[in-house]
Amino acid sequence: MSVLVAPLVASLVALSAGLIFGIGLIVSGLANPAKVLAFLDLAGAWDPSLALAMGASLVVGVIAFALAGRRARSWIGTPMELPKRRDIDARLVLGSLAFGVGWGLAGFCPGPALVALGMGLPKAALFVVAMLAGMGIYELLERWRRPGTPKAA
Repeated sequence: MSVLVAPLVASLVALSAGLIFGIGLIVSGLANPAKVLAFLDLAGAWDPSLALAMGASLVVGVIAFALAGRRARSWIGTPMELPKRRDIDARLVLGSLAFGVGWGLAGFCPGPALVALGMGLPKAALFVVAMLAGMGIYELLERWRRPGTPKAA
């Protein structure tokens, strides 16, 4: 593959995967905050249908990561970059709790929020702005916490 074609192919594959993921979020209902909140409402009118989508996603993910872990390069020739860390620390637990609380309050997580933004949902726009602000605050806090951290390009 030529030097100019490889980034184009990688970008087209990434775009295709993103489109398939977005369509899956719409079809499963994960881009609908009302459906997500009904799934999280265990004491009220619980809607268990998202459990099927999550379970199927988990199965696909486990298989995909198992196969990817055996490869040095992807099918299109780019380096395989999988997470190296496997430890569970306080920051991971606290971040997961914050994610869960935000998901429960808003009915969105980042991927579905971007899909819902593309669908024109005003609540998604507010969520995405808040999410970007939170990401920016996190970056500032990380730089303050670790003064030697390189600045993003």
